[in-house]
Amino acid sequence: MAGKRNPWGKPSGGGGDDGGSDGGDTPPSGEDPPRGPRNPWLPGGGKSQGPRRSANIEDIFKNRGPEGPRRSGGGGPGGPNFRIPQRPGGKSWFPVAMMAIVAVWIFATSVHFVQPREQGTVAWLGGKYSRTIDPGTELTLPWPIQTVTIRDVSEIRLEQIGQGGENLILTGDQNLVDLSYLVRWNISDLVQYEYELPDPPETVREIAESAMRESIAETNLDTVLSGAGRAQVEARVRLRMQSILDAYGAGIAVQGVEIARTEAPQQVIEAFNDVLAARQDAERALNQARRYEQQLLASAQGSAAEFNEIYSQYRLAPEVTRRRLYYETMESVLRGTDKTVIEPDGVTPYLALPEVNRQSNRSTESLTVTPQGGQ
Repeated sequence: MAGKRNPWGKPSGGGGDDGGSDGGDTPPSGEDPPRGPRNPWLPGGGKSQGPRRSANIEDIFKNRGPEGPRRSGGGGPGGPNFRIPQRPGGKSWFPVAMMAIVAVWIFATSVHFVQPREQGTVAWLGGKYSRTIDPGTELTLPWPIQTVTIRDVSEIRLEQIGQGGENLILTGDQNLVDLSYLVRWNISDLVQYEYELPDPPETVREIAESAMRESIAETNLDTVLSGAGRAQVEARVRLRMQSILDAYGAGIAVQGVEIARTEAPQQVIEAFNDVLAARQDAERALNQARRYEQQLLASAQGSAAEFNEIYSQYRLAPEVTRRRLYYETMESVLRGTDKTVIEPDGVTPYLALPEVNRQSNRSTESLTVTPQGGQ
């Protein structure tokens, strides 16, 4: 192995203990500098034609970038020779790109298109109210100097309370009712809506619950369950809610309150259903009695009207009317009897005329039509 080069800079074999050597960095006199694999940690990647030497810590960090060792002669994107394309004449495109970005930003934050059912509020930097913008195209200072909040003021918003769970409320007669209801509201004043309350929808829910509990506490259970009673409760809740919201300056108009469900608690639902069934039976019997009363009243009124008509005719001709009434009464009484009474003398007191009539009717019914051509 004598005479062969060591890839790490020190010849192998004899002569390795030559005096004056610095560990293989300096070749013996009269010999060519040793050449071997380049050291990647040296400047230039170890391509120097001079004598080899070991890389120190400064060379390692000098030739190593944040993503790994640097490549010499790189000209791709991100390399030392990468440049932004230039405009004709040698000027940079960077100022033009910045101006375009600023123009788009100013247009996007300064021009606002407000729809017919919408309104917007303009606020200075820091949230101080400036003005209100109406439907149409409006101009403001760019963001963040001025900020614009646009809302649909005509939209009817819904708050459902008591849906999907038990919502027990105490009635005026110390009964519990499970009640759910719906609140419909919209924005009446956008400025008050934006700046007076921190969370308007949550405020509407809390006020609705308070007003409903207060109204139910003034009403008994039967009134709450009946249709007319529900309408009264809904009207009272709406008025109470509107009064409280106006006192807060909320800028909210309550359009209506609708009770969706009124039931007894689950613990007493069976007994509650029995009470409802008994109440329905009582109402059914009461309705039947009222119908019978109306029939009797109509019959009596008809009889009274008939009597008044007869009396008016009686006053015009008393004797004729009296005789006619007598004949009509005797006819109605004797119509169903089988006896016939004849007053004149010389006539048999009894004639079996009804029996003769019956036999005559039977003989007439027994007659048959003789077919043509018969004998």
